[in-house]
Amino acid sequence: MGSRKCGGCLSGLLIPLALWSITVNILLYFPNGQTSYASSNKLTNFVWYFEGICFSGVMTLLSIIFSALGIAFSGYCLVISALGLVQGPYCRTLDGWEYAFEGTAGRFLTDSSIWTQCLEPAHVVEWNIILFSILIALSGLQVIVCLIKIIIQLSKILCGTYSVIIQPGII
Repeated sequence: MGSRKCGGCLSGLLIPLALWSITVNILLYFPNGQTSYASSNKLTNFVWYFEGICFSGVMTLLSIIFSALGIAFSGYCLVISALGLVQGPYCRTLDGWEYAFEGTAGRFLTDSSIWTQCLEPAHVVEWNIILFSILIALSGLQVIVCLIKIIIQLSKILCGTYSVIIQPGII
């Protein structure tokens, strides 16, 4: 009985997590709330993987039924978001549009004094750090929730508490 209530709570938790992932991924397309960077293709390349929209968002809504897919796709979002976070934003520097921190292996994350290398979009480093970090956290939670759902489903099946309706005369 307890696993049924817990499973229902977990399903209810996946919906807001998925909706937040979709919302946060959409925000990544508009650094500093401006649309000009998306329309001129001046965004971090990992934004275009649609990890929060397709994989951590929409697919996690479906993972209420397919928890294993929820783990795979939320895990994809987690990995791609981590790669996007470590790579740094695509921004205009004194040398033109580039990944200013690509060779730093993520060290730029702890040295805010070098963030000024990105001249445009304004505050793009902070924007990417905050939103990719939120996607990492949301995806991590989704992986955990889906894993718990699978464990509960497997325990029901293996322990014999899973309800199966058998029509008379079929077996």
